[in-house]
Amino acid sequence: MRYLILGAGPAGVIAAETLRQQDREAAITIIGDEPEPPYARMALPYLLAGNIDESGTHLRHGADHFSRLDIELHEARAEAVDTVAQEVRLSDGTARGYDKLLIATGSEAARPPIDGAHLDGVVDCWTMADARAIAAKARSGARVVLMGAGFIGCIVLEALAARGVQLTVIEAEPRMLPRMMDETGAAMIADWCTRKGVDVRTATRVERIEPQGERLVLSLSSGETIAADLVVSATGVRPNIGFLKGSDIACETGVVVDEHLQTSAEHVFAAGDVAEGFDFSSGARAIHAIQPTAAEHGRIAALNMAGRPARYPGSLAMNVLNTLGLVSSSFGLWQGVEGGETVTRADPERHRYLRLAFDDDRIIGALALGHTQHIGVLRGLIQSRVSLGPWKERLAENPHRLMEAYLTRTQGALERVSVG
Repeated sequence: MRYLILGAGPAGVIAAETLRQQDREAAITIIGDEPEPPYARMALPYLLAGNIDESGTHLRHGADHFSRLDIELHEARAEAVDTVAQEVRLSDGTARGYDKLLIATGSEAARPPIDGAHLDGVVDCWTMADARAIAAKARSGARVVLMGAGFIGCIVLEALAARGVQLTVIEAEPRMLPRMMDETGAAMIADWCTRKGVDVRTATRVERIEPQGERLVLSLSSGETIAADLVVSATGVRPNIGFLKGSDIACETGVVVDEHLQTSAEHVFAAGDVAEGFDFSSGARAIHAIQPTAAEHGRIAALNMAGRPARYPGSLAMNVLNTLGLVSSSFGLWQGVEGGETVTRADPERHRYLRLAFDDDRIIGALALGHTQHIGVLRGLIQSRVSLGPWKERLAENPHRLMEAYLTRTQGALERVSVG
């Protein structure tokens, strides 16, 4: 059996290891397009902050890890897939045949359509090469502009601030973290960052970037200009599916997969940031570009590729973020649903906030800011879809009683199952 995996991120690596566990004799190859050992992109900000060195970003340690498992690592980029011939054409001029194929090519950074966005000194923070370029210029005292204050942007914000730069953050949306946090929580995060010395500008766009000597000058929608030694772009990512154009593999925003992570093409599966599967909360198709989803995708896809049927229940939208010491998290349908109810508790002075969204007597989503305890309980209540019964009203009065509600209701459910 020939297993071919496109992508050397968490989904691809875990899939390869799972396949080896299931099939000791198969040929397993991972195709990666960077001259690095497989690494975690989400570790790059920790590298920039000085918390780890480059080896700390590696997904697996030990130079012989993959060779010991008889897993081939091949550096190239996929350029086309022929599902009839069961073959992938690569950028090095070779072609690789497969019996089962996993597409785990992840995402690529998406630069905004701004004049000057591709000048030297404008860098993404998405690859190891990007991280090295940022580290070379983001020295203490340097003037740095970060474009984008979404989830990835705020992770990068933390790393840049740790390097002692003079940091300005520009976000086109009216608030920071527009897809992760509501207005109340986002305002608290912006206030926190401002108090920490970060210049935060929301509802502002960069309209043009021009060179001026050794620096760059950014023209803003407000009419102001800002000079910078470095501009870091964190304005979003998109699934890396361009090489699938012309194939018979169905794609929408990403590669469309079913509950077994199989694509529309026979013998072809997809996992990680590139896979557009089912959302746990809504049942609609969605992409959840987070490492826990990628890891589980890789495992489930590999089991199915090896003939061990396994179902993926859908991804729960969730993010946990540390912004200059302020921890925030979001889970599920935190915006709420029609006919549902929400409960909030806010303490702006202490930068603490909690929002619970209900559908009938079940929690379907939540936001938490400044709360580090019981975050796992929130996730458990949502994923278990447990009926709260009288605890819904108790949580409406005091949403901080989450642990009591979880223990009471989940224990009761377990006891009923045991008796049944």
